[in-house]
Amino acid sequence: MNDFLELESRIVTVLKTVYDPEIPVDIYNLGLIYSVDCSEQGDVKIEMTLTAPNCPMADFILEDAKMKVAAIEGVKGVEIKFVFEPEWSQDMMTEEAKLELGLL
Repeated sequence: MNDFLELESRIVTVLKTVYDPEIPVDIYNLGLIYSVDCSEQGDVKIEMTLTAPNCPMADFILEDAKMKVAAIEGVKGVEIKFVFEPEWSQDMMTEEAKLELGLL
């Protein structure tokens, strides 16, 4: 069970290195990651959203996140699903992200 929590923690750490090229804050602190689920076998399912449904960088963000998570030791497969409910809002951002963007 401890390995499982460690894997989840490593996934979150890696997601904090994925950026929307148009915004200087990572996708995790932006609040774009809705869930991270890991199976005991190392299959990872991530539900995330975008700041806007028609985000021109969607493919780039998806591939970057998928490649980085797949490279983590213990991860066997990665599935990332875009969801748009609930709709993203600035309220989902961490305090750190709001500070970085001058919203506080």
